[in-house]
Formats: sequence, structure tokens, C-alpha cells
Amino acid sequence: MPNISVKMLEGRTEAQKQKLAHDLVEVLSRDLGADKHWITCTIEDYTAEEWQDVFKTEIADKPDNVVFKKPEYDPKVLL
Repeated sequence: MPNISVKMLEGRTEAQKQKLAHDLVEVLSRDLGADKHWITCTIEDYTAEEWQDVFKTEIADKPDNVVFKKPEYDPKVLL
């Protein structure tokens, strides 16, 4: 622990995901002083239709003290 969970629209390559995971682990390790040995990272892809539910449950329905970067878009524009 800790775990980094990235949920995003489909379309990125495996190489992009590998780089993202690597970079996120580096930043988390540096900023929190956590040993990389304990850090995990998951990346999940969603269609625009699936994203509507993910947005609601993972962002819109979460309390303000959990969502540190608020959305600046309406997910319906992705449809």
C-alpha cells in the first residue's frame, strides 16, 4: 500500500499506460516518502458510455474531502 487507481477512456497504448504507471509511482514515492516496493498501480479503460456510471460513482457521488481535483466538464459531452 498505497495503491494508485487510474480510470479513463479507452484509446491509450500499452506503452502510454506503462509510462504513466511508472511516472505516478515515482511521484507518489517521492512526495509521500513511500518505498516503491509497497506501491501498486491499476489502470482501467472504459467506453464513453461506461464512463457515465464511473463518473457518477467514482467522482460525482464522492464527498468533497475525497475528490481533490474536481471535474471541469460534463461527462455527457463524451457521448
